[in-house]
Amino acid sequence: MNDLSPPDGEWLARAQAGDAAAFSQLVRRHQVRVRGQLARLTHGDRHRADDLAQQTFVQAWRALGSFRGDARVSTWLHRIAYTCFLQDERARRPHAALDAIDAVDAVEPFESSDADSVPGDALAPSDPRTTQLLQIDLARALDRLPAHERLAIIHCYQLDLSHDEAAEVLGLPLGTLKSQVARGKARLRELLAAWRAQEV
Repeated sequence: MNDLSPPDGEWLARAQAGDAAAFSQLVRRHQVRVRGQLARLTHGDRHRADDLAQQTFVQAWRALGSFRGDARVSTWLHRIAYTCFLQDERARRPHAALDAIDAVDAVEPFESSDADSVPGDALAPSDPRTTQLLQIDLARALDRLPAHERLAIIHCYQLDLSHDEAAEVLGLPLGTLKSQVARGKARLRELLAAWRAQEV
């Protein structure tokens, strides 16, 4: 198995042998991050995120036998959560063209020499009230990104996944994921330009 922490590896092996209590340990360890991922994907709809998190862990329990450990348990769970989200989006908007689904392969690789950070991180002020306002503006700016760029930024920066892990969760080639991150960061810089001007 690849890069499993000892608790995850032990609990996973026991869960795959049918130990429901061991699977409950995995759920307890990862449920906050999975719910956080789904809350971001659903634009803060906590009720929907909780429902999708429950679906995620039910599907994970059913799929335990097919998990070979070629990714971290957290990455595997984030992938299942993302799939549950997409299925729910399709059910809610069956006739809409979901750019999160349809446009993910349409981006050409793009190299960027910028520092590996989201523009809002670099602008973080010391005053708590100002920090709160910046977070609100950053959330609004994220909502204005094309869905595939928003998803890439969420998974790489807000969930702190590596590019490799985010690409696996989103089902993208690594080069495509990096392109989406670079373009999303560039758009965020434009959208948050007023904050940068205040800092100068």
